[in-house]
Amino acid sequence: MFIRILNNMEEGFIALLLVGMTLLTFGEVIDRFVFNHGVLWVEELTLHVSAWLVLFGTSWALREGAHIGVDAFVKLFPNSIQRVFGVIAALLAIVYCGLLIYGSWIYLSKLVQIGIEMEDLPIPKWIAHSILVSGLLLLALRLMQLLWNILTGKEIGFRHGNEAKEVLEEQGIKFDTKQ
Repeated sequence: MFIRILNNMEEGFIALLLVGMTLLTFGEVIDRFVFNHGVLWVEELTLHVSAWLVLFGTSWALREGAHIGVDAFVKLFPNSIQRVFGVIAALLAIVYCGLLIYGSWIYLSKLVQIGIEMEDLPIPKWIAHSILVSGLLLLALRLMQLLWNILTGKEIGFRHGNEAKEVLEEQGIKFDTKQ
């Protein structure tokens, strides 16, 4: 149940960020090109909203299997070996996320100590950059879910988006990855 609530919150927040970024950009374009005026803080806010969108979108894409992967080599092996590759890849990704979380935590704590605000908005910079820790924690959670699914046999490895397969199947052509 916790995961379902987290999934819904993640999707809702991603939608909110996307709508917010779109409205900010649209408003700024109208303001600049129709009224020959601009608002300084919109660019900075849009930049930070897009960063939040990318980091939340990364965990969502991992959950949904929407990442594009280069797994042609791994697909040459039987499912049991593919599962071993998946476990190794998930473990390495979790360790990497852990290192990034640790570094982000140090960075944010320094920003809190220094007390720097954003350039155009009266918001502490550490709040705007807190996505580093929260987004990476969410990604690490998704990686741990994937690792669990691989270990329990629900998954073979990372699910990747396969655009070639989707296009061919839309045109009625059977796509076999084992050839």
